[in-house]
Amino acid sequence: MAKISRLAGLVADVALGLPKRAVPYEVRKDVPVPMLDDVTLMADHYRPVGQDGPLPVVLIRIPYGRAGAYGQLFAAPLARRGFQVFMQATRGTFGSGGQFRPFTTERDDGLATVDWLRKQSWCDGRIAMAGGSYFGHTQWAVAPYADPPLTCVAPHITSANVTNRLFYEHGVPSIHTALSWSSTIGRQERPGLLSSVPDPRVRTKVRRALGRLPLQAVDVSVADAAVPFWRDFVAHAEPGDDFWAQADHDGADLTRMPPVSMVTGWWDLFLAGNLTDYTALRAAGVPARLVVGPWLHGEPGELRTIVQTDTVWLDHHLRGGPAPEGPPVRVHLQQAGKWLEFTEWPPAAVRGKVLTLGSGGQLEAEPGGEPSRFTYDPARPTPTVGGPLLQPPGKQADNRLVEERDDVLVFTGPVLTEDLDVVGPVGATIHLRTSIPYADVFVRLCDVDEKGVSRNVVDGIRRLDPRTLGAPDIEPGDDGVLAVSVELFPTAYRFRAGHRLRVQVSGGAFPRYARNMGTDEPFAVATAGRPCRFEIFHDGSRASTITLPVLDG
Repeated sequence: MAKISRLAGLVADVALGLPKRAVPYEVRKDVPVPMLDDVTLMADHYRPVGQDGPLPVVLIRIPYGRAGAYGQLFAAPLARRGFQVFMQATRGTFGSGGQFRPFTTERDDGLATVDWLRKQSWCDGRIAMAGGSYFGHTQWAVAPYADPPLTCVAPHITSANVTNRLFYEHGVPSIHTALSWSSTIGRQERPGLLSSVPDPRVRTKVRRALGRLPLQAVDVSVADAAVPFWRDFVAHAEPGDDFWAQADHDGADLTRMPPVSMVTGWWDLFLAGNLTDYTALRAAGVPARLVVGPWLHGEPGELRTIVQTDTVWLDHHLRGGPAPEGPPVRVHLQQAGKWLEFTEWPPAAVRGKVLTLGSGGQLEAEPGGEPSRFTYDPARPTPTVGGPLLQPPGKQADNRLVEERDDVLVFTGPVLTEDLDVVGPVGATIHLRTSIPYADVFVRLCDVDEKGVSRNVVDGIRRLDPRTLGAPDIEPGDDGVLAVSVELFPTAYRFRAGHRLRVQVSGGAFPRYARNMGTDEPFAVATAGRPCRFEIFHDGSRASTITLPVLDG
């Protein structure tokens, strides 16, 4: 068995691109840790063989299981590099007591675990945290509040804010992400299920369930039982509901954060929040590093980079090893096949290129002309393809069928005479008027090649609701016209010479986002929908525009 384990470790290290030299380690299973409310959480303790004295601890708090693929991918590689690792199952998962109510207990449980670790004879008081996605979130729930501070953290493919940046993007419920994840966590501990292996049958169930109304109980159809997270997600989606405030940590005192290392991808659904966090950390004076690659959430290349950067980061901060090389920001320029390095994000060497949406469907037009019009009908919601999703397929896709619909406006620019590198945040200002006060505005930037194939690059959505009309990114004008700022995802992307830029404007992107029913009926129980007529303005001071950060040189 030991030989098989060593061989498996060697294969894993090769797949992860790690050095083949490995340190022997031992694992103590099922270590109990008491919480403040007498619930006990279970963990596995990895420790180098022959190390008798106290050592620093790398804490990983994860809801997906301490053993199996996650243990082999995230804990064991660090243990083979000689780190002491404590991998804990979060509340209500894989042997830990209590109920798993995602995002709601991680601060208290994480701080209690850190306090317990520091009292153990085998811990020298220094604690780092590592991991991505949900177990990146568990770091944000602890790092700004730990006293004494943590030594360093590595919260990858995650965000300090999980509401406005993930599950309710600018007010719009991300139902595909929420239900896909609910199907995973609702089934993951059932005997005989390979929850870590994508199941096409479950994906089909998710797609069908998202088309049903009301949405309140569709979790049963994908997980065969109620999933507490889904019930919380649909019940607390209304403006002003502060249920998720306990899950958001972007308002914490960032000056208390230890050094931070981040990895994410241009097609990762956490991207926008990840980059906002990085910029805020640097502004607060926190040493931080960032890598952004051409990846969807959890792609092999993204996971390899996470493990590789973690070994260097932890070695430097816990053992005095060499500091990571190069500037703090490293990003992949898509369609150019190369990496760029910067000292900051967003990069300083960009200029804002403003393109006007013309009344005749042109991009880079002169302001003027009659408004463009379309009608959004929740009974036949505007579909979306590609983009940052929790699971494949995602990334870029052919958008031509979507662009042929009568509820999608398309604005196309001239043929590019030279390459155009767009690097940084992308934003749009859409001047519009709607026939009813409840509506969504979806804006997508596409790359059209020489054959006319239109592929999505970045997009963003914004919900209009009378209850949030005073938001700073929605400015009321005359005759009911609103100036709506839409934040698109950031990117680093080369539009090649001979291609054209294209902008779509529509009233939704289903099933990635919930359809807007056009009423004030609560999200969880809504069944009745009203069509909404849109007018998009192009004249004078009401010209609708998109702004691209163009990299000079």
